[in-house]
Amino acid sequence: MADVFHLGLTKGDLQGATLAIVPGDPNRVEKIARLMDKPVHLASLREFTSWRGEIDGKAVIVCSTGIGGPSTSIAVEELAQLGIRTFLRIGTTGAIQENINVGDVLVTTAAVRLDGASLHFAPMEFPAVADFECTTALVNAAKAAKATVHIGVTASSDTFYPGQERYDTFSGRVTRRFKGSMQEWQEMGVMNFEMESATLLTMCASQGLRAGMVAGVIVNRTQQEIPDEARMKKTEANTLDIVVAAARNLI
Repeated sequence: MADVFHLGLTKGDLQGATLAIVPGDPNRVEKIARLMDKPVHLASLREFTSWRGEIDGKAVIVCSTGIGGPSTSIAVEELAQLGIRTFLRIGTTGAIQENINVGDVLVTTAAVRLDGASLHFAPMEFPAVADFECTTALVNAAKAAKATVHIGVTASSDTFYPGQERYDTFSGRVTRRFKGSMQEWQEMGVMNFEMESATLLTMCASQGLRAGMVAGVIVNRTQQEIPDEARMKKTEANTLDIVVAAARNLI
């Protein structure tokens, strides 16, 4: 019988692992696990797919969170209950600064809390900040991979369309709160939009857990909205290698 309800895992499944790599996409989990030794599938329930691998003889968990803060909060909570103390999120993203190119790697130091889930863990005044050691490991891994790496702040939204000021929607409408918001974040130096880091970083920073965030750029929204599929696959593969290399230095 599972020790946690949503992930369907037991403490024994972790085999002492204290670090988890947490992509949003379930389809990335096996890809990451197979970059390690002894990959094994553990469970697949709802949006949560989990595998275990080994790095230098030590167990590492890979578990998808699904899209957005609410499902991310479930994955992080239940993994922490099982013994995970370090979380490395890996994703793909749309950049909003003109100097960031497709294929570049972004390492998040903190998130703009445009979500609602993080408010269930800490008041808005509490910063959604990444762990220094996790950030350093991700930056070093990206540099070792010869990637162009940018380090800074991410805007983390509950929604993909209005919260990231996209107008290519059924209604074509963005509420007053978000009109002009992308330009405002650009002026403040925010690198990109995504949908999970505010929840992850707030949860971990407020509960004594470590968390870091790395994302591969698949589109620059100052130029276009739709990514090129071939470049997207290459960027994803490079970023997966980087997060596994970073994990090696954190276990």
